Amino acid sequence: MVNKRKAIESLYNGVCTITVYREIKNEKNKTTKHEEVDVIVNHPCRLSYMTVKVADENDVAAKVTQVIKLFISPDIVIKPGSKITVTQNGVTADYQSSGEPARYPDHQEIVLELFKGWA
Repeated sequence: MVNKRKAIESLYNGVCTITVYREIKNEKNKTTKHEEVDVIVNHPCRLSYMTVKVADENDVAAKVTQVIKLFISPDIVIKPGSKITVTQNGVTADYQSSGEPARYPDHQEIVLELFKGWA
């Protein structure tokens, strides 16, 4: 019997780092600063790209949109607003989640958009 999760994970050809923006409190001088903190580093994943044509009844021509989807282990929790840095096929880019992940027993799928900065 083939383990479905191992089969899916064998297709992962990228790695990702999950970064959050946190408040760090200094108890000595009672100051607070914000900084990026990597919570997961170099975790196996895979990006998938899909082109979608969207036509509106008012449009003369259909708009073409690219959907970027991250495939990753279902054990990973990515908090909303996290920065997801993916390196795949020698290219590195920063993304953020654009919605709730689709969770399955053997993987999860997260639709991404380009990272625009911390909110």
